[in-house]
Amino acid sequence: MQQHDRGSAGRHDAGPTGPIGSTGPTGLSLVSPASPASPAGASVPAAAPGSGSVPGSVHVLLVEDDEAIRRSVGMALDRYGYQVSAAPDGLTGLEMFREGRHDLLLLDIMLPHLDGIGLCRRIRETSQAPILMMSARGDALDVVAGLEAGADDYIVKPVDTSVLVARIRTLLRRATFTAPATAADRPADSRGGLLTFRDLTVDTRGLEVRVSGRTLALTPTELRLLLEFVAAPGIALQRQTLLRKVWDYGWDGDIRVVDLAVQRLRKKIGADHIETVRGFGYKFRR
Repeated sequence: MQQHDRGSAGRHDAGPTGPIGSTGPTGLSLVSPASPASPAGASVPAAAPGSGSVPGSVHVLLVEDDEAIRRSVGMALDRYGYQVSAAPDGLTGLEMFREGRHDLLLLDIMLPHLDGIGLCRRIRETSQAPILMMSARGDALDVVAGLEAGADDYIVKPVDTSVLVARIRTLLRRATFTAPATAADRPADSRGGLLTFRDLTVDTRGLEVRVSGRTLALTPTELRLLLEFVAAPGIALQRQTLLRKVWDYGWDGDIRVVDLAVQRLRKKIGADHIETVRGFGYKFRR
């Protein structure tokens, strides 16, 4: 699969050096698709779960300023069958994003010209495509800033390739999902999958959300989170439960992604719709 990289000339024909499972010079563990090192629930089938096409039809835009990491990640994703375009800085990444179609974006936080946080915000102005942030530091400020800017998830470098691919597939599944079953006591005017909560209307079949008649642009993560809430109005949901159902993690995840996603969702639908249950999680108000 050809990789388009504006940061280095030519195609990455050479495979990763070193034995399978060894750590390359970038600090990325280069694991084969059949490696047993994948976390629980992160097996690697031939096609992206939840999609009707092979991975080769999935186009990933990778924005990373370190050429060695950019090439290693690009080659690893190529080996898993993804089509990868790569950019060495934020402005080039923004230009490539505007010029083409991308199913998922993989952004480093520390980028020249336009950092990953700023790039994420610019992308969110026009697109709700899944965004996975990469950080070499993984500190609280990086995580919060990235998620507040609209990223769906983050991953800390160095990272095992199988974990990275598992996260990517989780985000792709999240973008192609069916609504959860709604509770038996859902609102009386919910015929045909249309749920109404005061000024908020959620079409669980058409996957459209409106506030006071105005259609909202939600990311796949925000939409899936809202659907989990409206499926159980008045019921307190644990953060860990939301992390499992919305983020689809088969292993321990960072509950901060839940808190930041709820914060973003509140800004869009109105803060009074989601109540915080201290020390537990959140509850959707009827």
